Amino acid sequence: MKSNKYDIIIVGGGPSGVAAALSAGRMGKKTLIIEQFNCLGGVATAGGHGHISNFEELGTDRRIAGGISDEIANRIVRERYGIRNAHGVDYEVERLKLILDDMMEKASVDILYHTFFCDSIVKNSEIVGVIVQNKSGRQEYMAKVIIDCTGDGDVGAKAGCDIEIGRDDDNICQPVTMMFTIGGVDIDKVNAFKKEYEKKYSKDKNPWNLSRIYKEAVENGDMEPFQTCNMGWWWTATRPDQVGVNFTHVTHIDTTKAEDLTRATIIGRKQCYQTIDVYRKYIPGMENCYMISTPNTIGLRESRRIMGDYVVTEEDLMNQTYFEDAIGFGSFYIDIHNLDS
Repeated sequence: MKSNKYDIIIVGGGPSGVAAALSAGRMGKKTLIIEQFNCLGGVATAGGHGHISNFEELGTDRRIAGGISDEIANRIVRERYGIRNAHGVDYEVERLKLILDDMMEKASVDILYHTFFCDSIVKNSEIVGVIVQNKSGRQEYMAKVIIDCTGDGDVGAKAGCDIEIGRDDDNICQPVTMMFTIGGVDIDKVNAFKKEYEKKYSKDKNPWNLSRIYKEAVENGDMEPFQTCNMGWWWTATRPDQVGVNFTHVTHIDTTKAEDLTRATIIGRKQCYQTIDVYRKYIPGMENCYMISTPNTIGLRESRRIMGDYVVTEEDLMNQTYFEDAIGFGSFYIDIHNLDS
């Protein structure tokens, strides 16, 4: 195995890994980011989720989130590959991949794609390196600081850190979702339909989620009962006939097991095509919609949690508790998905 030494190694190139790597590189640290897929961005790219929200306080225009996420959003809009509004930024996934590559190059950050993390190297209770596997074989990389941005706590778990996973009583994690993108959409017709639908069913709790349509589709045998409501239609004026769909739901998946991830991917892809059939039959403006792409990874909402010195609670979030060692701010509600539908 060859040995390469860095100041900082980030394992995982999702949003947190991107922010960590850019911050380190811009401070002049010799930095390496290791990513299992062929792009940075995590669910925002490899996961096909072409929407980032929210930057402002819900229901107001008070800015909460900024920093690198804001920089990325502004660049997407400036280069005309997305739009930004009160809900966040909707963008073309493929362009974001290129943008993140360019940002890393400018920050002198080394990238290692197509590489899986295998194990942590621990000396005197300190993580000093990582072992990875790729086409070049098995290798070790050493660093003064190792940052776990895997989303699954892989580095911490392999190093022996205390972890939690899922619910307290049964360790079951939230459902996973296979995003997908469709084309052939008449968005004006869709929006007109939604406006009339919401007006007609204004007494429903959330009429925008079109839950009556999916209930009817299930009752008619056009869809298995895997989901009851819209979770997101991501649309940008730069691709006016396309919509990114956040809808599928696969429950009881252990996000740390390859077998479960494989099963979720197969089920999720099947749900994507069922959803397209429902759209063609039930949603005006989507009669001629078709599949453009499913992503190369399924979206995970929950996995391992590394136990640090303090566990942030629901009360902390509801009370907007401020911590002296905070490194950033977020603006989103507590979002727990139903494990049964």
